[in-house]
Amino acid sequence: MTSIKNNSETSSLKKKTVKANSPKKEVAKLSRWLHIYLSMVSFAIVLFFSVTGLTLNHPTWFGGDKQVETKYKGKLNVKWVNNPDTTKIAKLEIVEFLRKTHNAKGFVSEIRIDDAEVSVSLKGPAYSCDAFINRENGNYEVSEIRMGLVAVMNDLHKGRDSGSGWSWVIDVSAVFLILVSLSGLILLCFIKKKRVAGFITGVVGLLICYLIYALFVP
Repeated sequence: MTSIKNNSETSSLKKKTVKANSPKKEVAKLSRWLHIYLSMVSFAIVLFFSVTGLTLNHPTWFGGDKQVETKYKGKLNVKWVNNPDTTKIAKLEIVEFLRKTHNAKGFVSEIRIDDAEVSVSLKGPAYSCDAFINRENGNYEVSEIRMGLVAVMNDLHKGRDSGSGWSWVIDVSAVFLILVSLSGLILLCFIKKKRVAGFITGVVGLLICYLIYALFVP
């Protein structure tokens, strides 16, 4: 009798172990882990893109369209720009001069050189600086435009003039959101009582988005 009981208990334990380690449970466990921890890791960036989605769609509500333009005049070393060989124009020195003298920021988006003038454009989120330099005498004019924090956030949302580093942030955020969405969908498959209602709700939401597009987007 004792032997039979032991065998039945061992068999029961094996069944439980097999059941606990079944592929479905492992998938559910992994999906739950991904959903919880990726949601927390990406919480700040998801909140950022949610808020800036609103400020981007309605910039006038939050002052995102306000800008301050400042103009400067001056003279730099004429030897940097008057060389007939345009390949020897001191581009680096000009840019560093603008950064040091006028606190210009951002990255160099364009440098244009013709017979009479050298023009330099620097760009950053909600920022632009354009310098026009006379090649004959070194006189220059600078036009600088700065916008507020909301405009900076809006440009970061769009990835405009924000550099390759921020572009990686956007890409990683997109991957995180995809994983969070898919893991949530997989988790729903394991909740029998709410599975059908959940999928119906998802389809309804998709149809509503499509109808809004079809009816209101020209």
